[in-house]
Amino acid sequence: MIKTVIFDMDGVIVDTEPVHYYAYHKQFKELGIVVNDEMYASFTGFSTRNTFQKLKETFSLVPEVEHLIQRKRTIFNDAFDTKEDLYLLEGVEDLIKDLHQNGMQLILASSASKVTIDRVFTRFNLHPYFTHIVSGEDFPQSKPNPAIFLHAASLSVAPKENCIVIEDSTNGIKAANSAGIFCIGYNSEHSKMQDLSLADMKINHFSELNFDKISQIESYIR
Repeated sequence: MIKTVIFDMDGVIVDTEPVHYYAYHKQFKELGIVVNDEMYASFTGFSTRNTFQKLKETFSLVPEVEHLIQRKRTIFNDAFDTKEDLYLLEGVEDLIKDLHQNGMQLILASSASKVTIDRVFTRFNLHPYFTHIVSGEDFPQSKPNPAIFLHAASLSVAPKENCIVIEDSTNGIKAANSAGIFCIGYNSEHSKMQDLSLADMKINHFSELNFDKISQIESYIR
């Protein structure tokens, strides 16, 4: 029986991707580099640090990674704070509340920085529902490396066989697979060019899930 649900954030709980897209591409223009859509999509699930490490290597960028990170966060935060049309994805708030009210443990495992996670969670009052928040900035490698999900599962009230992950990205699903955790792939309209084929289960809308359906998923060993 499932005891813990591990949520990704971007593309699963909230769509901050347009803000990230704006911030990254404004910075790309400042740096004088062209990042096509295919390359940009490959960074989905990456931490900001790993994204800029890859870009620095690819384009031989002069600024240090830390400087690039701070500049991107400044652009993102300014845009986030002024963006009024930012909402939780349809149906996810009802699912979170249903799971919490029925005693399901909820953990966030997001590649986003702690600052960004806190901005989202404060804006939408999500802190009361989650027992732990795990940020990708604490790990040397981003998804598809399984470290973030293995750590999240270690915080669960139950073994990882009694956990599930909800993800929308190719890299996130690969990370869950490598961690040996059952993965529900969310076919988010906001997450472009993502391959959900490796997910153990797929959904198109959060109305397809509730406490009863999730809790009845059999204990899982990959």
